[in-house]
Amino acid sequence: MTERGAPRLVPHLAMARTALVTLLSHYRRHPGQLAMLLVGLWVASALWSGVQAINASARDSYARAEALLSPSLERIERRDGAPLSYADFTTLRRAGLAVSPLVEGTIELNDGQRLNVLGIEPLSLPVGGIGGASSEGVSENRSGGSPIGLLQPPGQTRLAPETLATLDASPGERLVGAGGERLPPLVIDAQLPPGTLMMDIACATDLLERGTRIDTLLLAPGTQAALPAAYRPIPAAQGLSPGQLTESFHLNLTAMGLLALVVGLLIVHAALGLALEQRLGLLRTLRALGVPGRTLVGLLAIELVLLGLAGTLPGILAGLWLASVLLPDVAASLEALFSASVGASLSLPWHFWAGSLAITLGGLATAGLGMLWRTARLDILALGHAQPSRANSRRRYRRQAGLAALTWLAALGLWLWPTPAGTPSLIAGFAMVALALAGSALGLPVLLGAALEGLKRCLPGNSPRTALIRWALADLQLQLPRLQLAMMALLLALATNLGVAGMVGGFRLTFLDWLDQRLVADLYLRPPPAAYDSWRDWLETRPEIATLLERRETDTRLIGAEGERPVALQGITPAPALTASWPLLATLNADRAAAWQSLREGAALINEQLAIATGLAPGDMLTLASPSGPFTTQVAGIYPDYGNPRGEVTLTVERLSQRFAAKPGSMGLVLTPGLSAADEAALRQRLTRPLPEAGEAPAPSLIDQRSLHRQARQVFERTFAVTRALTGLTLGVAALALFTGLLAQARERRARLAPLWALGLARTTLLGVTLAQLGGLALATALLALPLGVALNWALVAEINVAAFGWRLPLHVFPAAWVQALGLAVLVALLAAALPAWRLWRAPPRQLLEEFSAS
Repeated sequence: MTERGAPRLVPHLAMARTALVTLLSHYRRHPGQLAMLLVGLWVASALWSGVQAINASARDSYARAEALLSPSLERIERRDGAPLSYADFTTLRRAGLAVSPLVEGTIELNDGQRLNVLGIEPLSLPVGGIGGASSEGVSENRSGGSPIGLLQPPGQTRLAPETLATLDASPGERLVGAGGERLPPLVIDAQLPPGTLMMDIACATDLLERGTRIDTLLLAPGTQAALPAAYRPIPAAQGLSPGQLTESFHLNLTAMGLLALVVGLLIVHAALGLALEQRLGLLRTLRALGVPGRTLVGLLAIELVLLGLAGTLPGILAGLWLASVLLPDVAASLEALFSASVGASLSLPWHFWAGSLAITLGGLATAGLGMLWRTARLDILALGHAQPSRANSRRRYRRQAGLAALTWLAALGLWLWPTPAGTPSLIAGFAMVALALAGSALGLPVLLGAALEGLKRCLPGNSPRTALIRWALADLQLQLPRLQLAMMALLLALATNLGVAGMVGGFRLTFLDWLDQRLVADLYLRPPPAAYDSWRDWLETRPEIATLLERRETDTRLIGAEGERPVALQGITPAPALTASWPLLATLNADRAAAWQSLREGAALINEQLAIATGLAPGDMLTLASPSGPFTTQVAGIYPDYGNPRGEVTLTVERLSQRFAAKPGSMGLVLTPGLSAADEAALRQRLTRPLPEAGEAPAPSLIDQRSLHRQARQVFERTFAVTRALTGLTLGVAALALFTGLLAQARERRARLAPLWALGLARTTLLGVTLAQLGGLALATALLALPLGVALNWALVAEINVAAFGWRLPLHVFPAAWVQALGLAVLVALLAAALPAWRLWRAPPRQLLEEFSAS
């Protein structure tokens, strides 16, 4: 059987190899189409893999941050709110409790960089307490080694590899603090999160100037002994993890990357369709020479794989470069918005490479499926018909219109689908937007074709000028099947640009206005906890201070019918200086004054996030867990709280201190009107020095309103830098799709223009007609993108933002951005047509005559 099969197999392989070489020779004769395919794959894989590289690196940092302290550990604090000390550690150890002290803080190095410091006591640290290691159990893969090494002179400062790279230091080197103090030698520990230094607690307390004070005591799981009455436990897992807080942020990035992938694959789809039409005669010849249909389909599939690898692999490398450029801005945004530390260097798992390659090649397979299907179904005679009939075009448009309508109905169904929160989930919201964009893209060629047909019928008279316009419209209808994918890409890019720009611009206006309403104090002071009362008493006597606005914070649990949920608690001073400008979204009977009076009498305000998540409204009762038992009060109002990922309850400072033992926080200082600049400068100088009445307590930290505004603006700009970059790149990809589509059909285009030139039309007229055609088509596409962009803006602020962050933004529209989008669309079309138009202008008469004779 082998001897008989071998002679048959060899000619078959030789025939297949010859056919494959023949198919690939098409791209040697048409290098523009090859460039179109490779560029489409390159940009699609670059933007997608770049976004996924950012997400993968961030999630790696989150995983290390969540594993830093075991979730099974409980923290202990004093019920009276007083700071813990080594005396408390000794008391609890003598009571038979396996506790371990922990110090956390921030230090500044001599080069200005700020890093988090974690001080541990290795001898008492519970098993698995820090990153899976303790004095009794040590993971073998930790580069830092046993925690006992922290105690051996001169000690160790453990840090992540990304932190070491950021510091531009080497292992064994000793960093120098801002005050000249030297840290223990550096040791790499790959399990630590970025931006964190871990050392022995004695070194940490010296660096942070804590003396005998400690931040918390860690309690080993399974401890049987009861806590003394003066202490209370705080479950470590009651708060949200960094991964949960930032999930919506990364889902937004993923959606933008997916959109860029789709727009890039539209280029590929257009190039594959053009290549198939131009090779129909070649395919007919190969079939006539004996190449089976299945073999031909298999060879085209091999061609797709080869092209995919050639375009995708460089695209992934370009995506890594893009991610390395954008990651610092993403890291800064996540740190400012969610206090989530992310390394500024890429950290990619092995499945990133396989996933990026699979997604891009899968998209290529989807784009090439139509080409393979058409090749498999057409017989030898049908392969010779390159141009579809008018009836076939109408049937295709009808099918496309029906599919667009079904897609829009599915999007409408997702929007109307009832949910407990009254708004679609985050995944459903993105699916709704994706279906709406897909339906609009599918319906675009149908609308453009109908508009062109209507314009032709509306033209009056039979003058030469009218005849030329009718020809231009008919010619544009003929080009539309080739240009429809490029126009779809332009529609998606413009709508996304308008929607995201509207959302970002609206958020900017709302956020800055909200800051002006909330930041009413001129100065903000944070005294040391031990000297808080002394500073408050001193400030109350100062004539420069008109109003003192105290603020405290703590955490608790909201007790409801569906169980308990963690919430943040804040205490404020409801003085007229604050209540006059503090925004309220809803109050009982729409009475702001009554709401503030209810707060003074013991009621609570809740933020919009908590109201949406729980369904609480003004007048409802809520119950909070407090050290002295459940605390029940009425909801007096709901306030906006942009940028906060957590539910929050606001009480007065007095109520928060009495019922929840909240630790001292900050003070807002409203200066006396008419205070001279010299007196204000003297007050500022005084507030930066320690208070003699406070003993050895250090000086407080002082920040003014202008600095807070500046910091907030910086955070805002860095937060949306990635979004702006991705929307700009998506628009650039759409322009590239249009350019490559025009370039690929430039020769065929000249063949249709040559008869007009032969009839006596000047080249300037032909160029004007060409530019007017493309400019008009792009303008019509942009006009259709305007309502789609507004709808996308609404979906982002009213649906996705609520599902992602728990608060709703007002809808803002920017007509100036609409005008800019219209002009940008026309400019993109004219730039894309510039090179083909230049080639037509430079073509010699002999070439045009050859094109005329060939046509």
